Amino acid sequence: MTLPRSATISDTVLTPESEQEAAALVAACAAAARPLAIRGGGTKAAVGRPVNAEATLSTKALTGITLYEPAELVIAARAGTPLAEVERTLAERGQMLPFEPADARVLLGSEGEATVGGLAATNLSGPRRIMAGACRDAMIGVRFVNGRGEVVKSGGRVMKNVTGLDLVKLAAGSWGTLGLLTEVTFKVQPKAERLATLVIEGLDDARGVEALNAALGSPFEITGAAHLPAGLGGERARTVLRIEGFSPSVDYRVGELRHLLAPYGPAERIVDAGEARRLWQDVRDVRFLAEPQAHAVWRLSTVPTAGPRVVAAVAGLAEARFFYDWGGGLVWLSVRAEGDCGATMIREALAPHGGHATLWRAPADIRAALQPFQPLAAPLMRLSEGVKRAVDPAGIFEPGRMYAGI
Repeated sequence: MTLPRSATISDTVLTPESEQEAAALVAACAAAARPLAIRGGGTKAAVGRPVNAEATLSTKALTGITLYEPAELVIAARAGTPLAEVERTLAERGQMLPFEPADARVLLGSEGEATVGGLAATNLSGPRRIMAGACRDAMIGVRFVNGRGEVVKSGGRVMKNVTGLDLVKLAAGSWGTLGLLTEVTFKVQPKAERLATLVIEGLDDARGVEALNAALGSPFEITGAAHLPAGLGGERARTVLRIEGFSPSVDYRVGELRHLLAPYGPAERIVDAGEARRLWQDVRDVRFLAEPQAHAVWRLSTVPTAGPRVVAAVAGLAEARFFYDWGGGLVWLSVRAEGDCGATMIREALAPHGGHATLWRAPADIRAALQPFQPLAAPLMRLSEGVKRAVDPAGIFEPGRMYAGI
């Protein structure tokens, strides 16, 4: 395999210094049928099946913000750029990524630093997703190297220029199976002037999720809606709602929400802004289930109103602990890491309601034996495999990571 002069190899880690070098490396690996793992900061490398690769292609040297137009609410950065650098740059102009990206290191016990490419490839979105959409909704452009070693550009700086197959959306959440992301462009939004958090204590799961959905169905623009059962950061169960915006608007909506939610109990406001901010960070980063690290953790996505029913159906799993985000539509579930970690029971419980279950954290031997990502229905599997063959015909990217294709 012929490598570009400035590319480095250390313990099978390939570190291209430019997009062109990355393309040459991929082309050489494809010609030699040499499977590749892709790594940014490595913070989410332990999600999914262990990858059967001969070398790791790192984005460590592909760094830097390539475009930032605050007036246009657009930012672009190379894939290896630390997420913290992007967030810091946006904060200086009173702006932010709208989907509230999580810090996976808390839950996974990983090190390293989250990168722009890793964020896009995993489509990881926090509590604000219910209002602002997911990471993929904020992505408006990507550049990546496909399995032929070709540089592909899709999307751009505005929302209206997508024609044909939307590769931007396909790249989001593909976990590196479609190619090496080299640059991502996001739309951003202004930071809110104020935020307020309301808490109702003592509700059971079903009643708590009902209250969350009553608020989400109102015109009062909720940006966070979570239910924390008793024992997760408090002696009593807590149903929490977040409202953001200009001060007069926040005060008005808080008052209206209190009236709306009166049948569920008094909605008290967390006065300490620091306490409220930490609470939402803990929800975002799944800190409530971070310990013990030896336990397996599932990420369940379903219809919000079905969340409590799904949990009730799997409550018999050993040492089960859980909480709800996205109004009940996202359930984080911690169980003892043994056998199939409840995979059969969990997916059977989800089946009547729709949705998917991802084994987000488990020992490597368990992840190797299971299907950590939700198995696809036959028509979707064929479509997924077809897309994979089209962009990575030799199948060199992340072999074995996902159930089928993307």
